[in-house]
Amino acid sequence: MMARHGTEQDDCVLFAVEHGIGRITLNRPDRLNALSLAMHHRLSAILDEIERRNDLRVLLLIGAGRAFCAGQDLSERPVEQTGAPLDLGESLELRYNPLVRRLMAVNVPLLCAVNGVAAGAGAGLALLADMVIAAESARLILSFTRIGLMPDCGVSWLLPRLIGQPRALGMALTGDAIPARQAEAWGMIWQAVPDAAFSSTVEAMLQTLAQAPTQALMATRHAMRGAWLRDLDAQLELERDEQRRLGLTEDYREGVSAFRDKRQPQFRAR
Repeated sequence: MMARHGTEQDDCVLFAVEHGIGRITLNRPDRLNALSLAMHHRLSAILDEIERRNDLRVLLLIGAGRAFCAGQDLSERPVEQTGAPLDLGESLELRYNPLVRRLMAVNVPLLCAVNGVAAGAGAGLALLADMVIAAESARLILSFTRIGLMPDCGVSWLLPRLIGQPRALGMALTGDAIPARQAEAWGMIWQAVPDAAFSSTVEAMLQTLAQAPTQALMATRHAMRGAWLRDLDAQLELERDEQRRLGLTEDYREGVSAFRDKRQPQFRAR
């Protein structure tokens, strides 16, 4: 049975866990799930819980309604007020940057399901995931320059590594919407699927990741993400050390036994 965590006042972001699958749902569909201060507080509390749990095997991030996330809720950013201007650097330092770091560091695979538009910081959050599955009708938009800003949420670091500098710069400078199929072709996301197959495809991937050897998945993530910053010798040393560690796990023994017995392995994240 799926259990909700939180109270009625926490409805801006929902969190539930069932059979090792954690689900974070951005839940302001009337605002296209635009990020508010209350959502930041709620996401921080959810990540606190995730970091305490030892029963998760995979984590899903998705939006309620017809959008994934439209970015920062600009209704909380009045620019007409008199007095000292709003310090956007403080907003990043206190809220967005910690959120980016914590989502990147969750100790289970993070799957993002982009069910609709992902714009600005919403696109940034989506691209932080280990895998992104998008509905064919979804679009990713770096809308920052449209309001006189530059990309944040780690986008300026991550996107050139995903799709190359020419495409990343073109997307950021124009603010053009990139359809899901184009994002897939560019290597920005893992998969774009027909809208009718979106939910079933996401659920199938969640089951696949939940049943996989979690330690091996996390070692793979660590090796591939850090490869951008290491030379070949350092990468070979990391592969050696991680294979040594993984070779001592119960999941490795189960994987080899299942292969020899021609059966499906039963991994337990041990």
